[in-house]
Amino acid sequence: MRMLRVAGPIRTAVRLILALTCVVGSAVLLSSSENRVFTATDRAFYADANLINFVRPGLVVKIVAASIADDGTVKVRFKLTDPRGLPLDKNGVTTPGDISSSIRFVIGYIPQGQRQYKSYIIRNVTSPITNQTATQANSDSTGTYEIVADGEYVYTFKNKVPASFDRHVTHSIGMWAGRDLSEFDLDSIRNFDSDVYTWVPDGSAVTVTRDVIRTASCEKCHDPLQAHDERRGLELCVICHQPQSSDPDTGNSVNLPVLIHKIHMGSQLPSVLAGGKYQIIGYQGAVSDFSTVVFPADPRNCTACHEQDSGAAQANAYLKPNRAACGACHDNVNFATGQGHSDLPQISDNECASCHFPQGELEFDASIIGAHTIPRFSASLPGVVFDILNVTGAGPGLNPTVTFTVKDKSGNNLDITKMQLQLVMGGPTTDYASSVSEKVTTAAGADGTYTWTMANALPADATGTYAVGIEGYNSVTLLPDTTIAQTVRDAGANVVKYFSVDGSPVQARRQVVSLDKCNKCHSSLSVHGDNRNRIEQCVICHNPNGTDVANRPANKLPAQTIQFAYMIHRIHTGADSTAEYTIYGYRASVNDFTDVRFPGDRRDCAVCHVNGAEQLPLPDGLLNVTSPRGPLNPMGPATSACTGCHTSVAAASHALSNTTTQLGEACAACHATNREFSVPKIHAR
Repeated sequence: MRMLRVAGPIRTAVRLILALTCVVGSAVLLSSSENRVFTATDRAFYADANLINFVRPGLVVKIVAASIADDGTVKVRFKLTDPRGLPLDKNGVTTPGDISSSIRFVIGYIPQGQRQYKSYIIRNVTSPITNQTATQANSDSTGTYEIVADGEYVYTFKNKVPASFDRHVTHSIGMWAGRDLSEFDLDSIRNFDSDVYTWVPDGSAVTVTRDVIRTASCEKCHDPLQAHDERRGLELCVICHQPQSSDPDTGNSVNLPVLIHKIHMGSQLPSVLAGGKYQIIGYQGAVSDFSTVVFPADPRNCTACHEQDSGAAQANAYLKPNRAACGACHDNVNFATGQGHSDLPQISDNECASCHFPQGELEFDASIIGAHTIPRFSASLPGVVFDILNVTGAGPGLNPTVTFTVKDKSGNNLDITKMQLQLVMGGPTTDYASSVSEKVTTAAGADGTYTWTMANALPADATGTYAVGIEGYNSVTLLPDTTIAQTVRDAGANVVKYFSVDGSPVQARRQVVSLDKCNKCHSSLSVHGDNRNRIEQCVICHNPNGTDVANRPANKLPAQTIQFAYMIHRIHTGADSTAEYTIYGYRASVNDFTDVRFPGDRRDCAVCHVNGAEQLPLPDGLLNVTSPRGPLNPMGPATSACTGCHTSVAAASHALSNTTTQLGEACAACHATNREFSVPKIHAR
């Protein structure tokens, strides 16, 4: 079938006719907003229903068949649809949005006895920097199309595979595309998609795959996993990112196990710690410098990515060592000479497992699991388990008494005189105004139950609900009397107890974010020497009046706010900030967060927030935030949260112009739920 080519004016007329047809027939396709396939995080959710019925935004790519002829000609049959499954015209004529200009295909196979793909289509790239030439897997986009049905096409590759290709091994074709809806102001992450089709050309079942980590595991942090514009999903990545491909400008391999390990090690790479950089120079000389990347979970935690319950066929691949994958993180090892490898050269991967078998008898040994043991997760630690039983004697101006227990995970009592242990008290829970911390290692008690009367009295005007939290750790020596003995902190999980100071009902502090959501990236969020590991504990100190003044040197004043909403937003905005954000911590430690690279999309507030807590208006009773170092001091609670991400002076000025000393912030007038510029709407993607 010949493809119809339509000139610009005719195309416009066709679109107008189709638009009128779709408006009239909108009840057939999408009669109401309830029937939309979009959520409040999608830009299309807020668009006019008639426009949505006409445009049908979004893109779904699906490969349905592939074949390789005896002469090496490759054909692939695929469908282009919207999210409802309705067909799309790749040329953007009978349906809006050009797709054809972005469609690309790759094809690779897994050779007999091997574990990674090899691409049939390659290119040789010479660096203008080093004058070195490297081989790279490449795509095919200049072949021919045949229309076989509405939204369904057969593409014939321009490149042929060798006629001697092995038809008995696994082959995969990947494709990606983007749909241009910019003229309708409907550009969205939904307008990009990828797909991979895997088969064995001789018709036999696929038994050999490359299935180590699933995309869903990556998308715990990456939101979504997408690179090179439209390319999505590890299934697509692995076809090109294999041992064939390298960067001629830096000499670095872009083989996926090497690339991903090195990116996620980033600032902790031995080569970077020694003063080097880890960079990949890509299309048109674009420099991607990964030297400042900090993995939000400990990089020794292999199973943060290699999830055992992911369904991946080779989820245990990390237990099978090889020089490429292991040397990516341990890049100070020279396998050819043995330097950094106990002076043992390793000329192949054949003997790696002789020393680095999956698991040995001891933690911290040379086995894969042993060598990657994270000390604070050692199975040998007895554990610390806290509980706060009650708080008595609480009232305005009084010193409450806290009864608590400290045991190990087997239920045995712990000697708190040998621990670091403290109680943190603050209130009211409507919004913490202040906090105090007291060491309690001399608390009276027996049988693991202790009482402590706070030396700091409650404020004389205290009302409502206050909170007390417990934190601390034991110092434990693992593998004593061995050459690998080490002392680690065995920290307990924080426990927070709420109590009334005036007889009113106890009201817990509102929940804004979820620790479970934090731990999707951070695995086990723990800061301040592992002492603080529950959000309920963090917010007691990181309150609207909290700053780093106690630790900041006099010549570095004014102080920085550490209010939780502002601080977390600033940390996660990191490298995208327009202003520095540095907190001075214990012993004047300098914590500069302007290099932080958030792996997700910060517009997706629900990645961290729960129950729509990010939406306006905020609850009554929240305090202004003390911010000596910021452009506004003080700033309102909504201003604090929003300018944590929107860090420009213009954003601060906008907030200031909508705040009065008499009545406070007017943010909700425009940005409240269901308003024209509601928080979900302006963050929609």
